[in-house]
Amino acid sequence: RDLITEIAENRFREDLYYRLNVVPVHIPPLRERRDDIAALSDHFIRRYAADRHAPPPEISADAMAALQAHDWPGNVRELRNVIERVLILAPGDRLGQIDVDMLPAELVRGGADILPNTESITAIPLKEARENFEREYLRIQINRFSGNISRTATFIGMERSALHRKLKLLGLTDNPDGDN
Repeated sequence: RDLITEIAENRFREDLYYRLNVVPVHIPPLRERRDDIAALSDHFIRRYAADRHAPPPEISADAMAALQAHDWPGNVRELRNVIERVLILAPGDRLGQIDVDMLPAELVRGGADILPNTESITAIPLKEARENFEREYLRIQINRFSGNISRTATFIGMERSALHRKLKLLGLTDNPDGDN
């Protein structure tokens, strides 16, 4: 939030602002730091497991992909709550690994949108269906890697230049600044 605006509109106390504003620090939201999701998830899993004197479970690649693709409007607190929820609700025989089907539905809903319902698939030619799938798949993967084309290309097993061509062909705009 812009606290200066909040002060001007009398929604934040000016004296409190100056008390807290000793060293201003900008912390970007989790959706802009998708690389941190694996480390944060591991931290929350280990902490929860240690509290219960249990071995920490692993996270499957699909589950991690779903976590990294989510926008996290609740930031780190939402991630922590999701991890805790999964561990609390996990069946006893599945405590060794967190799989994508154990995640809350709202996290994996975006991945389910890759494939439309059967009626719409059968109503279009194969080439169009394949292009629709590729477009949505690449959109999700680019989002997963915060727009970083090089990392996306490495993950999906394509050359960076080939991915740029594919994005252009599919009408997806890529972020040239994402290759930091």
